[in-house]
Amino acid sequence: MSIRFIDLHSHSTASDGSDTPAELVRKAAAAKLAAIALTDHDTTSGLDEAVREGRQRGIEVIRGCELGVRCEHGELHILGLWLPENGDATPLDATLVALRHHRATRNHRIASQLRECGVDIEYAEVEAISGGESVSRLHFARILHEKGYVASPQEAFARYIGPGGRAYVAKETLSPTGGVALLRSVGATVALAHPMLFRYPGSGFAEWLDDTVADLKSHGLDAIEAYHSEHSQADTRRCVDLASRHGLALTGGSDYHGAGKPGISLGRGRGGLRVTTAVLDSLKERRFRQGLPV
Repeated sequence: MSIRFIDLHSHSTASDGSDTPAELVRKAAAAKLAAIALTDHDTTSGLDEAVREGRQRGIEVIRGCELGVRCEHGELHILGLWLPENGDATPLDATLVALRHHRATRNHRIASQLRECGVDIEYAEVEAISGGESVSRLHFARILHEKGYVASPQEAFARYIGPGGRAYVAKETLSPTGGVALLRSVGATVALAHPMLFRYPGSGFAEWLDDTVADLKSHGLDAIEAYHSEHSQADTRRCVDLASRHGLALTGGSDYHGAGKPGISLGRGRGGLRVTTAVLDSLKERRFRQGLPV
């Protein structure tokens, strides 16, 4: 039997990707993936569309989202997989609405500070290209690039909108334990996303990460995203070891955004990244043992 592949980290126009949820699923079908998870930032609005398209295309679509949470040293990202279907309001729904409100306030401040830096930009332009309810800094980066203020979206983050940039504004977020507990409260499988990308100040990162994972596990953390486009082979090995020591599962995905992150293909990512269905089977087995549906 041939090996099949999956992608458990992807983004659509519902947040900061360039493909609609349906287009994303069609790309997954064209790539012959067995399953994908749609994990847009701070929103679940694209999930129903993606699931419908998945049924038509024979692709398993896992309902997910990605939360940015803030610790003492910066921002971590938390993935929730197997979110409940839309219907009755949940604590997650209410929290996501509040987070999007805070994000909108922050985005207006970013636009204002960019204008103070001499950038010709109006917030309406950013909303127009976002195509969804969750406007992000990646949309600002695209406009800065398109207008010629920077040579690439990556330069936009470095010069203007990333930490230390001239127009950077920190966003209001949940705490790491609060984010994990919130996702667990709705029956999600919770994973720490791309931990090796975290910019820890100074030395002692390994010890800090180990302590953080132990703390998050006590609040419901299930998995570590070991397989990621921007993880080196050494990073992946460290994540596998970290998960093993703490009794956690592994997950992985490309972190596909489409045009906003060139060089990353759905289901492949950078560096030859491929994630097999064995990873998905392991996560499902963990949910089965927890008495949770898949």
